[in-house]
Order: sequence, then structure tokens, then C-alpha cells
Amino acid sequence: MIGRARAAPVCRGRQHGVALVLALAVVALAAAAASAILHAQSGWLRVESLRSDRAQALAAADAALDWARAALAREARATGVDHRLEPWAAHIGPLEVEGATVSGWLDDAQGAFNLNGIAPQGRVLPAQLDRYRRLLAVLGLPAGLADALADWLDSDARASGPDGAEDAFYLALAAPYLAANQPLAERGELARVRGYDAQVLERLRPHVVALPVATAVNVNTATPEVLCALLPGSDLGAARALVLERERRPFRSLADFAARAGDRGPDSLDGLAVGSAWFIAQVRVRAGEVVVSAEALLSRAATGAPSIVWRRRG
Repeated sequence: MIGRARAAPVCRGRQHGVALVLALAVVALAAAAASAILHAQSGWLRVESLRSDRAQALAAADAALDWARAALAREARATGVDHRLEPWAAHIGPLEVEGATVSGWLDDAQGAFNLNGIAPQGRVLPAQLDRYRRLLAVLGLPAGLADALADWLDSDARASGPDGAEDAFYLALAAPYLAANQPLAERGELARVRGYDAQVLERLRPHVVALPVATAVNVNTATPEVLCALLPGSDLGAARALVLERERRPFRSLADFAARAGDRGPDSLDGLAVGSAWFIAQVRVRAGEVVVSAEALLSRAATGAPSIVWRRRG
């Protein structure tokens, strides 16, 4: 009897122990569930925060592009002269705008050599092709690149010598395609043209552009390399000297440019200008943890705000 009486407390102790373990397990599961919920909520809040920051950054980028259009529209064009001493050429920012940091600038697209001007309407212009060959020489690039590009742009199917390339060349590649035989849609399309590898593209990038129509080169904003290509018999040192001079006193007319270029002046003033109608706007915006960049090609008419030809955002 005594042994049986003592067994009961031991059993009850075991039951209490099991209950305690179960209670602890329930608490642990509840804590784990709460932690998972908090983690999920934290991730959701972060995603929503990033979405909000991106929306704010995109809105600020669009506003900055509108500002660039307005800045160009305000520029007086009575003289038809555009140069880098004018307000449009000044960089803006970084500025704090509605919680976002905005910076940007305008660049004259006609300060670069327009590749599409080599073969407007599908017919190669020898004078423009010669200028491009001189630009390639100034940059230390193979002259044959000019023929390959001329074939890509012109409307015929005849290869321009050993360095040219029409359909037969491109169809023989591992991943075949046809020659475009039309203007470049954008500068990046050069990567599809024979000989234009990554190193060539990097060397060319600051000095060439692909605009929707043939345009003149603005001698007030052209890079020294492009300016040198416009001046047969000149060298890069002389072109740089002209650039330094125009920074103090921009060219007011093509006659002014030819006179100040002296004996190294251009063979022809065709395809040259002292004003521009095409500009590229660059914008960078940071909002919270999000950074957005935007680029747009602007076409400026004699009156009204410039139109946006294309816009890229990333």
C-alpha cells in the first residue's frame, strides 16, 4: 500500500513535465510564425519602398527632360548660332527636388559626325565618306571601316571593294543576317557592321552620332577630332588650337570659321554649320536607394518647344 501511494506523485510529475514541454513547443512555434510574418512584412515593405522610390525617380527624370526642352525653347535663335558658352550647355545639379537628387546636361548632337549623312536616301556622298575616312585616320582606326559602313547604309547590293560588306558577307556568318541598306536606327547598330568590334565602338563613341536625317556638323561644338577631319591637311594640334580659340570667341558664321582656320580651312563648307537643331539630354536621378538614368534625343524647330524623337530610361 505504501509503494502504491508513492507512485502517484511520480506520474503526476511526468505529466507536468510533458505539459511544460508541449507549452514550450507551442511558444516556440508561435515565435517562429511571428518571426516569419514579420520577415514577410519587412520584405513586402522593402519592395513597396523601392517601387515608390523608382516611381519618384522616373517622375523626376521626366520633369528634368521637360526642363531641358524648355531651356532650349528659351534660347534666342535670331543669330542661328549655338555654342558651349550659352546657358543650354551648362550642367545642372546635383539638385534636391522633392526628396530626389537630380543632375543632367544637354549635349549638341551636331557636334559629332552624323554617320547617316554618308548615304542619305541610300546614295553615298563621296565628300562625306572622305571626311569619315579622315576621322578614322585621326582616331587611328582602319580606313576600310568606311567602306563597310557605306555598304551598310547604301541601297545597292554591290560591295565597295575588299573591305566592303553586303549580304553575301553577313549571310556567311555563324549567325547570319542581311545588310541593312538603310540609315542606322541608333549608334549601337554599328556593332552589326563588318569590323566594328567593341574597341572600335569605344573609340568612335564620343565623335559620331546616328540622327534620323542628314545634318551638318556644328563647328562650334565639334570635338577636336571631328574638327580635324573637316580640315584636310590639318593636324589634331591645330584643331585643338581652334577649339581653344572658339571657347573664348565662338564662330559667328561659316565665313568666320573658314577665315580663322586659315590655310588649313575646309575644302568645302557643305555639311558644316554654326548652329544646331538636334540635342541629346542626359539625366540622372537618385531617390532613396533607386538610381534612374534617362536619355532623350530632342529636335528643335525655329519656334516652340523641342520634340522628343526617342527616350530611353533605365
